[in-house]
Amino acid sequence: MDPRALQYQRNSAILKKYLPEETVGIIAEWIIDLDFKLKITKERKTRLGDYMSPHSGLNHTITINHNLNRYAFLITLVHEVAHLVTYNEHKNSVNPHGIEWKKNFQKLMQPFLSTDIFPLEVFAALRKYLQNPAASSCSDIQLLRTLKLHDEDSGTIFLEHLPFNTLFLYNGERIFKKGERIRKRFKCIELKSGTVYLFNPLTEVELFDSHQLSVSNTY
Repeated sequence: MDPRALQYQRNSAILKKYLPEETVGIIAEWIIDLDFKLKITKERKTRLGDYMSPHSGLNHTITINHNLNRYAFLITLVHEVAHLVTYNEHKNSVNPHGIEWKKNFQKLMQPFLSTDIFPLEVFAALRKYLQNPAASSCSDIQLLRTLKLHDEDSGTIFLEHLPFNTLFLYNGERIFKKGERIRKRFKCIELKSGTVYLFNPLTEVELFDSHQLSVSNTY
């Protein structure tokens, strides 16, 4: 077997674990043709994926969080490949999420825009998002909400599902009270500092037992 065919086979074997089956061949070819290293990493709270241009003898590198569902993984990966293509065309002379990146992202997504790949609700939300893609798919609430529907059930609680004035834990330790909705975000108060923060409705939180708070305050 020639080296390219062997690399394609290896790429495909790994990608099958993370991508819709119909997309594996195209992505496996991209990795070879665009000559980049794909790293599948542990979950990062602040990003789903990122792109690093060549430096210090290293090649293009794309990292994607391992725990994304197949549809989110594909969209995130294409997002980062669009950065790679834009870098090859313009280096660092253009805005990272400017018109050049938007056009490349839209073009690269075209082979995948099919209900044979995406569930209907994800397909519809994705098509709308692609009219003017933003720096992160997470910034589009409708797209993020439909993608979250396909996460494995892990007992996750989203902020938007909590009643007004509910106490919740964020990142497992900071206690907040849910407030009113302001446009696309919820106004929440951190109990310890009194500082107001704006949260995405699909922020993953934990319920906090208010009785536990009252007991601790008696000491």
